[in-house]
Amino acid sequence: MRIGFVGMGVMGAPMAGHLLKAGHEVTGFNRSFEKAARWAERHGGRAAQSVAEAADGAELLILCVGADEDVRQTVSAGLQATATGAVLVDHTTTSAVVARDMSDLSEASGRSFLDAPVSGGQAGAESGKLSVMVGGDADALDRARPALEAYSKAIRHMGPAGAGQLTKMVNQICIAGVVQGLAEAVHFTERAGLDPEAVLAAVSQGAAQSWQMDNRWSTMSRGEFEFGFAVDWMRKDLGLVLDEARRNGSRLALTALVDQFYAEVQAMGGSRWDTSSLAARLGDRTASGFGSSGAR
Repeated sequence: MRIGFVGMGVMGAPMAGHLLKAGHEVTGFNRSFEKAARWAERHGGRAAQSVAEAADGAELLILCVGADEDVRQTVSAGLQATATGAVLVDHTTTSAVVARDMSDLSEASGRSFLDAPVSGGQAGAESGKLSVMVGGDADALDRARPALEAYSKAIRHMGPAGAGQLTKMVNQICIAGVVQGLAEAVHFTERAGLDPEAVLAAVSQGAAQSWQMDNRWSTMSRGEFEFGFAVDWMRKDLGLVLDEARRNGSRLALTALVDQFYAEVQAMGGSRWDTSSLAARLGDRTASGFGSSGAR
């Protein structure tokens, strides 16, 4: 397929690379052209100077940008440049409102729009094992699916426009609660004088097991947070969740509380720390390790 890809960051660049490996023709654009140029040099794709250039004649225009307004601007700039009947796939985590608006706009121009946020983080993008939750027309997804499979381990159609974003909100609600529980468990382990790795071995094979435990317990226990999905991004996502909850009447007391805990992490200077840095606000743990115990 002829594909335009907008957003060559830590997620978008490896995703676009997988598309090239799968045999697709990919033109990439990034607001800072240097990122697109580095991606093109590394993977053998073509770097564009504008959204319209990346979208020119594309059967598929894929977005992996920052927030609602970025999506609106990108669709506005690139929609008419795509081939008639093209499918726009937005992997950005946005509001359901913008997903519905962009779907209506695309449909009016003879194109289709899929809101398709992903889960799996940078590691999933690099390994090509993202989970994709999709809202929009099922036939449009069928046309886009062969390309999306280049970097996905699971692609599930969730319903009409906006349903993908609403499902991603559920994902973030779950993560927020699990990470806070894990942070408190690690903190309790330290205070109880237990060996964190021994505790992990004891509890990770039972009902407490989770992806977060498998991948974040050890780094949390060592106070290592300079990697992964940034707190700033998580707060953006939780803001979308809480806005939607106010619209639909959901009661999300724990999610709202964890959002405020992340605000505390930001105030500590942890805006770019991984979401597991909720552990940093407990006791005397910092981003460089444990204070009183000296453990690393």
